[in-house]
Amino acid sequence: MATDIDLHLGRRLRRRRRLLGLTQQQLATQVGIRFQQIQKYECGANRISAARLWQLAEALESPVSYFYDGLEEVMDRSGSAGPGGEVFSRKETLDLIQAFYQLDEQPRRRLLDLAKSLHGDGPAA
Repeated sequence: MATDIDLHLGRRLRRRRRLLGLTQQQLATQVGIRFQQIQKYECGANRISAARLWQLAEALESPVSYFYDGLEEVMDRSGSAGPGGEVFSRKETLDLIQAFYQLDEQPRRRLLDLAKSLHGDGPAA
């Protein structure tokens, strides 16, 4: 049975992999395992060992601590994920983030200003 920690690590793994635009197969190949193992990690069915977490962090160009970010809040909520936490797991959110960071700085600022004005959060910066 998956623990809250296993589920959190799996969600962070999936989020980072998708943010980088990698498939489960591509990530698995980089760390020398089968893609099914990545699936099991991501859904919390299998625990990620310390050595494997290190390999995954290296392959995903992130510190090991990335996987634990936000864990304290998850544990405080007894594992109940709020709607905001799942927003970043959606494919369209990740596609938008990737497209945003492919823009140069000036178009990024203009797009951010546009989004803020559409939302009505006040004057654009």
